[in-house]
Amino acid sequence: MTETATDAVRPPEAAAPLLELRAVNKSFGAVHVLRDVHLAAYAGQVTALVGDNGAGKSTLIKCIGGIHPIDSGEYLFDGKPVTVHGPRDASHLGIEIVYQDLALCDNLDIVQNMFLGRERTNGIVLDESSMERMAADTLAGLKVRTVKSIRQHVASLSGGQRQTVAIAKAVLWNSRIVILDEPTAALGVAQTRQVLDLVRRLADQGLAVVLISHNLNDVFEVADRISALYLGQVAAEVETSAVTHGQVVELITTGRSDGVADARPTGTEVGTEVGTA
Repeated sequence: MTETATDAVRPPEAAAPLLELRAVNKSFGAVHVLRDVHLAAYAGQVTALVGDNGAGKSTLIKCIGGIHPIDSGEYLFDGKPVTVHGPRDASHLGIEIVYQDLALCDNLDIVQNMFLGRERTNGIVLDESSMERMAADTLAGLKVRTVKSIRQHVASLSGGQRQTVAIAKAVLWNSRIVILDEPTAALGVAQTRQVLDLVRRLADQGLAVVLISHNLNDVFEVADRISALYLGQVAAEVETSAVTHGQVVELITTGRSDGVADARPTGTEVGTEVGTA
């Protein structure tokens, strides 16, 4: 039997991916943004989603998060088909997405941001002590030590600290999958180190992590697997250890690379339509 690209990267010890998309398509009018896309994310691993601007990365994660309904294809969670009608459905599954803008409120403190829209109450008043305890426990569990006080206003935090708070907010709600959209963009060296360490700790604690990044140094440092998108199609799904920087660059820019199996179905040609990133 011929080994497919998907089979080649499946960890032998894993029975099934926690999240799997099969042959997912998404169009906006006449523009076919995603074409038969496959993506798998495994508990305890970091899966990097890479691709040039316009490859379809943002559209794909918005389909996962329920912001965009998929036109066709299968959405499986824990090996079972599910239908995600909106962000609330994705959240109930345990899927949290940290978008590049972080969606934090500068005028609120860390605790208020982490519980924004999901505040705990004791009768008709906010249960501040419970929220403080949960926020502190979450940050401690992630080994976050750079925040002086959980009552600091977000406006006073550095870029790396903000990213840390956004990630902690995502894992606070018993999430099983965390999707990070360009978490190290515009960060300095020390802040990038802090965030990458946190990304690796998430996977080590058993979460499935999907990392979207243009920085291949970051990808090769923390990712177990790489899924490369090219013009709305998956060019390859590979173990990080099985490819070089140069091969990944070729996959991103041309959709092919010598020595890397093509993940598209046989006979499928790369289209010329470009969707939103």
